[in-house]
This record gives sequence, C-alpha cells and structure tokens, in this order.
Amino acid sequence: MGHHGWGGRPPASDAEARQRIVDATARCIDRHGVTKTTLSDVAGELGVTRQTVYRHFGRISDIIGEVAAQGAESFVDSMIAHLQGITDPAEAVVEGMVFCVRTIPAEPRLSLLLQFEDTTAFGRGTTTEETIAYGAKMLRRFPVDWTTAGIEQEDLPGLAEIIMRLLASLLQHPGQPPHDEEGLRTFLTRWLAPALRQPPQAGTRITPA
Repeated sequence: MGHHGWGGRPPASDAEARQRIVDATARCIDRHGVTKTTLSDVAGELGVTRQTVYRHFGRISDIIGEVAAQGAESFVDSMIAHLQGITDPAEAVVEGMVFCVRTIPAEPRLSLLLQFEDTTAFGRGTTTEETIAYGAKMLRRFPVDWTTAGIEQEDLPGLAEIIMRLLASLLQHPGQPPHDEEGLRTFLTRWLAPALRQPPQAGTRITPA
C-alpha cells in the first residue's frame, strides 16, 4: 500500500483503508447528496487515486451500501433499547415498525437505503436472502419470548420478510395524507397484530406458489 495521499497518514491495514473510504464517502454525501457523490469525489476527499479506492470497493454503490449498513447497526441498537419492557411479540413488532417509519427518513445514513436504488433494503432489495436474514437476526434481539408465543426460530425469516415488505410500502408510499404515529400504531394493531397473536399450529408451513 502506497504512502502517497491519505492525508499523509497511510492506513495500517486493508480494514482501516476500507473504513476510511466509508467515512470519506459519508462526508461527501453530507456535502453533495447521495446521487451526486462519485468515486472521484471520494478519492479526492482522501487524497488518493480512483484506482486506490477500486482496490477496496468495486463500485460507488458498494461503498454507499456500507455507509448505510453501518448506520443500520446503530439504528437497530436504538430500536432494541426503545422496545425494552415490551414482552408481547405482537406489540413489539408494531412498536418496532412505528419506530422505523418515524426514524428512518430522519436518519442521514439510513435515508441512503431509500435514496439509492442499487443499495436499497427498502426497495427491490427488500426480499433478498441477505436482507431477510438480517431482519430475522434483528427480530431475535427483540425482548420477547417468540417460542412461548408460538413463533419458532425457523418462522422468523418469514416474519422478517413480511415486515420488510410492509415497511417498504409504508416508507416509499406513505399515502395522502400519511398516517400520523398514533394512526399508524392503530392501523398495525388492527391488521398485523392479530396474525402474530394467532400463529399457525406447530408444523404448519406456508409453501410459496
């Protein structure tokens, strides 16, 4: 790894180089917006060549995806803290979704998921295997006993998928006028919560057509 550029402080490892590229990209996005941020902007921010950036990321969308992913980790920590004290799975899912709809558009890094098509977890990427697995991992952190509620661990990917599909719709097409927070809570409690309070009998599996 060369000693030119990098503000005179070359990274000590590939991991450090990648993180500094991600951080530089976040700064560029703050200044230019996600759609106007280019690989050249990121390279200029770091004082390196485009080829140096290419050694670590193949496309600008890959870097933006990592910026968003790191923001998502912090967001999930905040959501789980918000849910502490809620033990009913249905209530936890409803409150978690309300938290997402209220918080995601206002979070700079999370908002990237809505603005950049190639990296969106709330657009055409909603049902990718990786996104669903991430959603199931997030559900496992909820402060509830899924098994006692009749929801087994192997059911969580399916629950994550339906939540992601519904969140995609609520975030991208909020309606006119959109639900306010209490209205959204009432809507989800009426139509989503009953399904979680009456899960399928053990051994029942829904097979896609």
